[in-house]
Amino acid sequence: SPAQKLVFNRVNGKRPQVLPQQVSAPEECYTLAHEENVRFVYEAWQQVEQQLNGSRNGESACGPVQYVEKNPSTGLKNFVPIDLEEWWAQQFLAKIENCS
Repeated sequence: SPAQKLVFNRVNGKRPQVLPQQVSAPEECYTLAHEENVRFVYEAWQQVEQQLNGSRNGESACGPVQYVEKNPSTGLKNFVPIDLEEWWAQQFLAKIENCS
């Protein structure tokens, strides 16, 4: 199921004016060179992932090698990544609540 979107109401209670026509955001335009670069990186990364999976299964003796630290930092031992988008949403909501 698609992720639910946050809906924000204006703090002062006023509704934005409704325009007679629906104004859509302009589409991003990508150049042919940009699309070729994205396709090249995507395909190259897919190839690396396939080779990594093959080497884990013992299919290939040579190919890409995944980097693993020999002496990991003890400071990062309990590191837990965060969802940055969720964090920003929580910060935004907290600011709204503090202002009202």
